[in-house]
Parts: sequence; C-alpha cells; structure tokens
Amino acid sequence: MTTVGDGVARLEWPDGQPIEDIQAAVGTALAQHARVEAWVDPSDPAAHRLAIWSGLRREGVMRGISVGDQQVDRVVYARLADDLPIHEPEGFRALLNSFLPRKRAISQMLVRDLDGRVLLCRLTYKQDWDLPGGVVEVGESPQLAVTREVEEELALQIPAGRLLLTDWLPPWSGWDDALCLVFDGGEHQSSVLDDMVRQEREIRDAAFCTVDEVRERCADFTARRVESALANLSSAAPAYVESGST
Repeated sequence: MTTVGDGVARLEWPDGQPIEDIQAAVGTALAQHARVEAWVDPSDPAAHRLAIWSGLRREGVMRGISVGDQQVDRVVYARLADDLPIHEPEGFRALLNSFLPRKRAISQMLVRDLDGRVLLCRLTYKQDWDLPGGVVEVGESPQLAVTREVEEELALQIPAGRLLLTDWLPPWSGWDDALCLVFDGGEHQSSVLDDMVRQEREIRDAAFCTVDEVRERCADFTARRVESALANLSSAAPAYVESGST
C-alpha cells in the first residue's frame, strides 16, 4: 500500500496473492484514507477478479500512463470509505454495476406523412440522412429520449408511440456495438414541417422522403432499418433485426 495523494492509497500485489490478503489491505487502507485504488493491467484477468472481489469498483481505463520507462494502459479500480459494504444488497449491486457490460442505446422515430413518406434528417456531422432521434442518456427511458430528441433537434412535439423495431448495430469504424430502438411517430400532415425549427448545430435539413429516396439518401443499413420498421407497422409485436435486416 502506498499513499499517492491526499487521502488516496494505491494497492499493488504480486501474482498468487490470496484474496483474503487483498481484502484485508483494502480495509486497512480505508481506515486511514478516503479512497483506495488499484491500477490493473487490462490483459491480466486474474488481477481483475481479485480487484473486483476485494470490493473495488471498476472506474475506467487510464490510457498511456508511464510505468517505468513504458507507456501503458491500466484499468482503474477503487473503493471509497463511504461506499456501501459489499455484503449489503445495494453495495453488491453497485459493485456488479461497475464492471458488467454496457451497451449504447440509440432511439429513433418513424414519422410518416399521409402519403406514406418517411421523415428523414440530414445531419451536420455526416453526409447520410437518418431517422430523427439520438443517444439515450444514462437513466433515461428510450421512449422519452426520442421524444426529447425530436423536440430538441426539430422543435416538433411528437410523442413516441409503441416500439416497432430493435436493431443491433455491430462494431463499426471506431464505434462499439449499440442497440437502435425505433418507435412509431405516427402519421402527420406534411405541413407539420412548417413548424420545424432546426437545431442548426446538428440538423442541416429535414424532409419527408419516399422509400426510393430513403435508399438514395441513407446508408445501406439505415435504409434497411427504415424498410424493416415500415414492414412491421402492422404487426402487434416489435421486430428484431441486425444491421437493419433479419
């Protein structure tokens, strides 16, 4: 155990160290410090298990830190003196929550006009057009998220209806994988766009588009997603697709 800052202790242990020793060291460190942490090699699964079951919560990855004469990555685990004990249910759930996998969620809305055309947005940060929507915030309902995004980006108040489609997006071009949820935005007069106020930082344009125009303006996987959502409008249950298609 080394004190590395005001109220902060850092633990290191050799391979094969019994977990009981590390648990005891965590308790000793927290009796003298407000925080105890460990920096773990990402490629050392045994050290990750020891850190977790010693009650240290995973906080994230520090990239390119100096260890000796090398620049390496380290996963940071830590525990605060006022964290709930892991033998209490809430404390144990918080520990699990810190390291179990998480997925990004994206909510989009399928809005049509009375001619069956689909509302698309041309975004400022890419050339392809896409359905209106955006990333779901932590702790936010996906259904409420897409309603919020449509109001923020287009100043249109269109409550999201039922879920039409869940589309799994595989890792791509620097992005981790994600789930895209498409909600029904209903049918509206095309004049609804007369009330639109674009958030110019993100939206270049918006228009109702035919299926042919969707195929022309959107990325292939987006066009497939739109067509899958349209095909599922008459179904009572949401559909599941991957990269836009079954």
